[in-house]
Amino acid sequence: MIPPKPKSRPDRVSLWRYMRLFRRDILSAQPERLFSAWMAEFRTPFFRSYLANDPALVKAILRDRPRDFPKSDRIGEGLRPLLGQSVFLTNGPAWDHQRRIIDPAFERGRLAQSLPAMWEAGQAMVNRLLAQIGEGQQIEVEEIASHAAADVIFRTLFSIPIEDSIAAQVFHEFRAYQRSQPILNLAAFVPLPRWFPRFHRAETKRAAQRIRALITQLVDQRQTEITNGTAPDDLATRIMTTPDPETGTCFSAAEMVDQVAIFFLAGHETSASALAWALYLCAASPDWQTRVAQEAAALTDPREVRRLGTSRDVFRETLRLYPPVPMMVRETTQPETFRKRAIPKAAQLVLSPWHLHRHTRLWDDPDCFDPARWQRPESRDSIRDAYMPFSAGPRVCPGAGFAMAEGPLLLSLVLRAVELTPIPGQTPHPVAHLTVRARDGIRLHARPRRFAERCGGSLPEG
Repeated sequence: MIPPKPKSRPDRVSLWRYMRLFRRDILSAQPERLFSAWMAEFRTPFFRSYLANDPALVKAILRDRPRDFPKSDRIGEGLRPLLGQSVFLTNGPAWDHQRRIIDPAFERGRLAQSLPAMWEAGQAMVNRLLAQIGEGQQIEVEEIASHAAADVIFRTLFSIPIEDSIAAQVFHEFRAYQRSQPILNLAAFVPLPRWFPRFHRAETKRAAQRIRALITQLVDQRQTEITNGTAPDDLATRIMTTPDPETGTCFSAAEMVDQVAIFFLAGHETSASALAWALYLCAASPDWQTRVAQEAAALTDPREVRRLGTSRDVFRETLRLYPPVPMMVRETTQPETFRKRAIPKAAQLVLSPWHLHRHTRLWDDPDCFDPARWQRPESRDSIRDAYMPFSAGPRVCPGAGFAMAEGPLLLSLVLRAVELTPIPGQTPHPVAHLTVRARDGIRLHARPRRFAERCGGSLPEG
């Protein structure tokens, strides 16, 4: 099955045209040749950027010499009103300090403590979905996935369901923040001195202020519970009580607000994107949907998530085709030579999972939805060298293991309860702003799996 993919732009366009395309959608603003190029250069009057698809270059930038290629401020400029000095935006000693505190909370042994909360959020999602569809009706999948992913974050981070008053307000405000397209900022295109105004959109700033005020309430409440010895043993408590092993200091309240903002943005927005696309791909591939549902039929305990091999392969393939974060930007700190090309200092290096995961020289049938590729020996090199939905190297997402437990678990719980089928004429169109989403949402027909089985299987087309 060939899932939808945005049409690429013409190979050569003016800077003004590129900026207009970028504003509309990052993915379709790129030329088709990037899916086969090892490296590409893009020049503007203000800066040069280079796309690196060569696995050797990607390895050098992310794994071998990460200190020489810090994260660029270009994309982060638009997110700073919300994320402040969070681990997503910092470099150097500040980032080192943050990761020394954050990483222990996401270690495999401690991550297992979050599985019951994921299970509870998944069961709540299924109950809401079954109550909504009755014997069967159309649903908007991204909305359902977004609600579920937010519920997982609140339950695992602060031990509260999304129905909690503050949690519900944060979820509502994040929807407004997403719609404001925060990464579309002048500084993404033009290098500006630090004193120069960033001209963030008014609604972006207002939504960020409201979200940070709500998160501050949660952090202050948790600090009081920690002081009183009544705090639950969840992610927030673990992070707030973990000292930096080198300095002995913990996060201040202000620092914790920054970190919670990125945990929610990354954990909610990216997980929702991946789950929604996984549900669509399964709806469009009935055989794989059936296999996931059958595998999940005997699931009775969240600790059994490691047994969900089929669901995990489907989720991996979803992340390959629709990586939630389609591009990452690094910056050179000195002149470099890549593939016999001179790269100046302060050049922008674009690492694009969107192109790397679909590269015609690195993957067989790169645009095809084929979860079976994850078990074929001939795919091993591509998986090792050309797959990075969570980045790679020291800056790999600390929540990668969390996401790979949450995604297959929620996917399995949905598909064992509900059968999904595509709606003719409503193929989703991928676009990317904060993450890879569908331009007009993802609409599917859903009905309870037991009811569908009584009626003789899947709905016919038409």
